[in-house]
Formats: sequence, structure tokens, C-alpha cells
Amino acid sequence: MTDHLLPLLVEPEELERHLANPRLLLIDLSSPQTDNIGHIPGAVQLDYSALVRGEPPAVGRLPDEAHLTELFSALGLTEERHVVAYDDERNARASRLLWTLDVLGHFSYSLLNGGLRAWRAEQRPLESTPRAPVPSTYRAKLRNPAARADRDYILQHLDDAHTLVLDVRSPAEYRGEELRSLRGGHIPGAVNFEWTQAIDPENHLRLRPPAELREQLNERGITPDKAIITHCQSHQRSAHTFIVLKSLGYPQVRGYDGSWSEWGNDADLPIEVD
Repeated sequence: MTDHLLPLLVEPEELERHLANPRLLLIDLSSPQTDNIGHIPGAVQLDYSALVRGEPPAVGRLPDEAHLTELFSALGLTEERHVVAYDDERNARASRLLWTLDVLGHFSYSLLNGGLRAWRAEQRPLESTPRAPVPSTYRAKLRNPAARADRDYILQHLDDAHTLVLDVRSPAEYRGEELRSLRGGHIPGAVNFEWTQAIDPENHLRLRPPAELREQLNERGITPDKAIITHCQSHQRSAHTFIVLKSLGYPQVRGYDGSWSEWGNDADLPIEVD
């Protein structure tokens, strides 16, 4: 794999210096309404729905290799290219793209800190004309299964003191007060850390400083010596937390793409309700 062009978490100023680099593949996962605002020069658009199977009840599951091969070839991805992803909200959609690349073993990627909000706040250049990708031939293969967890993996590790299930949904979802599946509650032993707590709304939706993030996580026992499994309802919010933990140097992080849409809809799986 080619060396990384940019750090995992890239600031707008640094990204702008690299916009003309042919190795860069800039992918915009903003909502369609953002077309009226514009996108970062050179960015190609990606509809988030292409990243998930969308099959009930577990609507967020990873698509198969054939689908991902077609998707990333259409976007122009090659082994040498460095992907930078962003969106116009809080970078959850962008993070799901990067988690997908991680599962594929394509580690040359970055998240634009603060996404389009931070870019616009600094009055950096935008373009309004859609940018058509130049197709490539990319073969998607799930080369890094250690970035992914499924229900069976979680069941096997429920009593493992070294493994921690990190539920990044809202406290109301975690406690079972807000239902988005047939059952409310959480996976037994799961720790709740709502994903937005990692984001600073006063700093254009950038991540909070590393020291502050580590303190928040350590207070909840979410420490780098544990194997962390992140999940939410469909592994969009929890993909963001996956990237947060990776940016902090956590060595063992997995994303559960079945998430609560699978677990909460399966009466055979154990739950806790607080």
C-alpha cells in the first residue's frame, strides 16, 4: 500500500494545499440540498445509500464485494489514491465511507475535520459545477475483517473483560425509552457514549481536542487496552466514533454494521434495559 498523503484527521488548510495532487480522491457525501452551496473543488459526489445494503431489518449492513467493486471503480479509486471524505453535517456519512475502506484494507484515507462546515467557515474555495469521476478498475476485497464485528462475534465476547461494546446512540435509545427497533435497551454490558460528545459545535463541528476526548473516554472505561466494538442503529453514527478512536491511536477497534437495527429486532439476542 502506498504511503499516506495526509494524516487521518486533516484540517482545511492542509487539504487545500493538496487539492491539485493527482493522488487525492476527494469524496463529498453531503445532502443533495448542498448542491446550491457548492462543494470543495475536485470533489466527486457519493450518495450515502450506495454504502449500505438497505435491507430490513439490518439496513446498515456492508454490501458485498461485487457491489463495492462496482461502486469504487465508478468513483475512480485505485490502490495508490488517498481518499479524503467529508459531508455537510457532522461527518457521520463520511466516516461510514472511511470505515468501509478500512474493512477493505485501503488505509490511505482521511476525514476532513469539521467537514464542509469548517471549510466554508474559513472561506475556502468552492465550486458549483458537478465533477464527474474518472472510472477505474478497482477490486474490492474484505482484506481487513478485524475492523468489523457481527452478532456472533459479539455473542462470543459478551463475557470477555478485554472487550467493550461501545453504544454511541442517544441515552434515551440506550435506556430503551426511544424505540427504533422492535425492542429497546442495549447489548448487555455495553457502555454508552453519545457520538456527538466528541464534536465541538463551537469550533465548526471539528472534533474536540485529543486530550479532552481521552478524558471523556477514560471516565467511562473506554481505554486503549480494550478491544472496542462501536455500534449505533445502523453503523453511521458509530462509524464516526470508529474514526475518532482510530485518530486517538486506539489499536483494536471494530464496527458492528448490523448494529441495533439487527440486535434490537432479533428476539433471540439478549438485551438490558436501564
